[in-house]
Amino acid sequence: MTRSVPLTRALISVSDKTGLIDFARALSARGVELLSTGGTAKALREAGMSVRDVAEVTGFPEMMDGRVKTLHPKVHGGLLALRDNEEHLAAMKEHDILNIDLLVVNLYPFEATVAKGAAYDDCIENIDIGGPAMIRAAAKNHGFVATVVDVEDYDAVLKELDENDGATTLPFRQKLAQIAYARTAAYDAAVSTWMAGAIGEKAPRRRAFAGTIAQTLRYGENPHQQAAFYLDGTNRPGVATAKQLQGKELSYNNINDTDAAFELVSEFGTEKPAVAIIKHANPCGVATGETVIEAYKRAFDCDRTSAFGGIIALNQTLDAETAEEITKIFSEVIIAPAVDDAAKEVIAKKKNVRLLETGGLPDVYAPITTYRQVAGGLLVQDKDNGIITLDDLKVVTERKPSEQELQDLLFAWKVAKHVKSNAIIYVKDGATVGVGAGQMSRVDSTRIAARKAEDMQEACGFDKTPTIGSVVASDAFFPFADGLITAAEAGATAIIQPGGSMRDQEVIDAANERGLAMVFTGMRHFRH
Repeated sequence: MTRSVPLTRALISVSDKTGLIDFARALSARGVELLSTGGTAKALREAGMSVRDVAEVTGFPEMMDGRVKTLHPKVHGGLLALRDNEEHLAAMKEHDILNIDLLVVNLYPFEATVAKGAAYDDCIENIDIGGPAMIRAAAKNHGFVATVVDVEDYDAVLKELDENDGATTLPFRQKLAQIAYARTAAYDAAVSTWMAGAIGEKAPRRRAFAGTIAQTLRYGENPHQQAAFYLDGTNRPGVATAKQLQGKELSYNNINDTDAAFELVSEFGTEKPAVAIIKHANPCGVATGETVIEAYKRAFDCDRTSAFGGIIALNQTLDAETAEEITKIFSEVIIAPAVDDAAKEVIAKKKNVRLLETGGLPDVYAPITTYRQVAGGLLVQDKDNGIITLDDLKVVTERKPSEQELQDLLFAWKVAKHVKSNAIIYVKDGATVGVGAGQMSRVDSTRIAARKAEDMQEACGFDKTPTIGSVVASDAFFPFADGLITAAEAGATAIIQPGGSMRDQEVIDAANERGLAMVFTGMRHFRH
């Protein structure tokens, strides 16, 4: 492979014309001949540049509504010919094929078309054919041809030409080729994923995954691990799309925990203020309130020790009063749909705090596919969007829950979905008062959550443990009565759990003996 190739001719065919005129003008000023198609050629001519139509080069007009224009030997020969191969050079000369040293193509906006909910036929029409074919050809022949698929690489091309006397070097072309193949792979992944959904294929034989780099991270979960953050293009409100208003760069763990916090608080919509405080992807406090500051204080009280250095998520606008309260301790990240100007000024005094503004809440019930890598494969599933309402609850005990207990039971159930299994959550008056997460035994989670409540009693100066008069949520059924008995001993009065154990009756009997109300959901929320 030759290391340096003078740039004499470029083929430009772009859907996104951002920066096109300035880039093409800069190429033309460097003596580069411009070939182009359709709308791109028109835009360049209107800007006063000299352009040759691809149709003139191939001797064939664009046809079939533009579906066929660059699929021609005179285009692909110019992209694929090896310039150090005598047979290739002879074929170019015999068939009057021009060398193309630079290909500039960005593809039909398929992803954007799907994102706006276009009809099936419109999506099909926005599947680019000629573009990917040319990109793959040029990228394969990166020994001689530079391939540009992203607007952000225009300046890099011009810099490369200036530094190498109007030529491109092999390392530069190799880098562009890798980007080009990643782009066509992502494009095909978007098409195949959309089509699987459009035809109702739940588990296609082959599945493609793609993302666009958002950030190279300093390290992963630990300093010895390399990491990066990629966007999947769904534009779901949250950590991936939020505007960072201040603070240090987000770390791997920051991103993971902030996503967990914002997804949890979004379960409560915007009707009533809610706050979730997360530590290591588990909630250490979740609460609602009449005001945002009340919700924050109640969430904070659940576990004041763990809240230090945590992630705070709000479902409503962060105001100055709440910001003042939050900044009394150190927090890694604060994320909210909006932040008012006065709150920004308050948080600005804490320069290390990362402040994110999302512009809205995600639809927690939107269909989303999640992925987890295992050795040699990927586990793929739907996001846990399970919904339980009052009508879904089955009362299985002699005593029925009170209205307040029912509201707290549903609150606890929403939180349970976001706590690592085995999960036990004590809730009282719309706030968590004890959280037990990630234990191997459900009874251990029950005990830990009750102990956390005792710590809350001491920290807040309560006369008695807040689990007295609370309700309890269990993310999966109680396999034995011991977990329920432990909750009853802690003072809980009502239980929500999936049911479905072979010992359900034993657990129901234990609840009846202690005067507890218990409801079954028929749905579990394992979170591993």
